[in-house]
Amino acid sequence: MTMRTMVAAVLAAILFVGGFTLPPATAGESVKLNVLEVMTSPGRTAVLKGIIEKCQAAHPNISVNLISPPYEQADNKLTMMMNAREPLDVIEVRESTQKQYVNNRLLENLESRLKTWPDAKTLLPLALEGARNVDNTAYLIPQSIYIKALFMRTDVLKKLGVDIVPSTMQELYAVAKKITKPNENQYGYTFRGKSNAYKSSDSMILSDVPNVDVTRAYYTKDGKTVFEDPRFVTSLKAYIDLFKNAVPADAINWGFNEQVNAFVTGITPFMIQDLDTLPLLDQPLGRDKFTVVPIPLGAIGKTYCGYGYAGWGIPSYSKNKEAAWEFIKYFSSPRVNGDFNKAYGPLPIHSVTLKDDPHFSTGVYKAWAVQMSTPDKYVFVNFPWSAPQFPAWAQVQQQAMQAALLGQITAEEAAAKWAAHWK
Repeated sequence: MTMRTMVAAVLAAILFVGGFTLPPATAGESVKLNVLEVMTSPGRTAVLKGIIEKCQAAHPNISVNLISPPYEQADNKLTMMMNAREPLDVIEVRESTQKQYVNNRLLENLESRLKTWPDAKTLLPLALEGARNVDNTAYLIPQSIYIKALFMRTDVLKKLGVDIVPSTMQELYAVAKKITKPNENQYGYTFRGKSNAYKSSDSMILSDVPNVDVTRAYYTKDGKTVFEDPRFVTSLKAYIDLFKNAVPADAINWGFNEQVNAFVTGITPFMIQDLDTLPLLDQPLGRDKFTVVPIPLGAIGKTYCGYGYAGWGIPSYSKNKEAAWEFIKYFSSPRVNGDFNKAYGPLPIHSVTLKDDPHFSTGVYKAWAVQMSTPDKYVFVNFPWSAPQFPAWAQVQQQAMQAALLGQITAEEAAAKWAAHWK
């Protein structure tokens, strides 16, 4: 199934009617589950703890020990613990780490459990695609679906005399550079220079390449890598120019949290990010100070929208697999998953939630609704998460990108390094 077909299926699935159910409490011996999250942030962790308390109340024999490594270290921490077979029962797995755990036989096959789980019938096609992204086998149950859009500090832009809503990357770059005044600590764009920075740069740079293979977005339809296309190099040069002329210099070392902080303080009023950013902005800002619009289009009149997810999996060596599955079923039920994503920001995993809860179809969520319903402009793509080159990609991309941003290598040299990695 192509991404375009799946997105259409998502919209169709919303029309189905279903009810919310919660799994019944389990009986038996007391079990302590070690649960490790990797998408760590103070607000999200607080939401998780609240759900865990309710899960424990519904399942008196289950207690949960939540492990929350710092965000920037979480994936490495989880990998080391898994490789050492340290006691873990439920783990948060990203789309980018799913394959490596499966290859190392560290994730439990959930197919048999999925087939007997009543709530599985309302899972969105995108959620099932994520669950079965490796070997067409469910090794995790997604919690949320992430799609990027353009965040704007409307109050800051108004003070700066900016009334344009950028509809193209060229417009975004131009206005970002125009409002940048380093001597006043005012910059245009909220940048990400490390910690999976490719997730921010990809949608911006690839939007100028017309023949991307939507089934594996680092390749063109003729089988070459996108990095060999001269239009990619031209777009990369524009991205480098944006960094030099509209971004604080220290943003080359910014990760997700620094990005958000710069947006909150108003130093940088434009930011491309996922839906989980919303709750981090609501409390310090309120939605009268920011808005969200569809991601700007590239020079080709469209842009490529990747989708991301993270989900719960069970380590293959866990001694508490049945209790772990009870936890996952509770967390993944339509009502609990809907409450989690309402508090956390991303799209939920069940069609009934999207249909029944207006929270996910009004206000700032309209930006994502436009992107999901306009496939001629917003082309959903799969990145090659399961390819053998992918596990090393974040580091390879970051090293060459930072060198290019600092002028240590040319855009052509950076593109050549990336092309060599994916050949």
